[in-house]
Amino acid sequence: MRKVVLYHLMSLDGVAYEDGDWLADDGPQLVTYLGRVIESQDDVVMGRRTYDYWAGHWPKSDFEPFAGFINGTRKHVVTSTALTQEWANSTAVAASATDHVTALKRQPGRDIGIHGSIFLARTLLQAGLIDELRLVVAPAVVGHGNRVFEGETLQQWRLRDLERGTNGTLFLDYSRTA
Repeated sequence: MRKVVLYHLMSLDGVAYEDGDWLADDGPQLVTYLGRVIESQDDVVMGRRTYDYWAGHWPKSDFEPFAGFINGTRKHVVTSTALTQEWANSTAVAASATDHVTALKRQPGRDIGIHGSIFLARTLLQAGLIDELRLVVAPAVVGHGNRVFEGETLQQWRLRDLERGTNGTLFLDYSRTA
């Protein structure tokens, strides 16, 4: 069965989205880590807000390795309305996120990525559908903003790998425990 991998950037206090320049630049190490995360993925599931923002950005971006990956990868967009922006390999998904991801996990293929999409990530975490966490934790306390880990019930994760960036960023890989 395929794995669902959540990749997220966040601050020490768990903020995953807030305007501002709080993510420390760890140069090529951040790009290398991202490359390792996406190299095993051939599907991405995202929410509508992330899609609308990314569809206007990534097709014109030259930030590699992510631009080539996200533009060429199958994108499953959980939404109740038709997509209004064209973006290659994108499909609107009217089914519930949990039902769709459960079905995707049963299909042949590589890992399924969740990038951005905070509210979708929360839904899939609460449903127990995330198999691995790949977190980039910046050495900053933001204080307010959207958090991925909010309102969760207890879940146990096993640390598989840890890297430290030159500016204090942590690159953390976790697997769900049985």
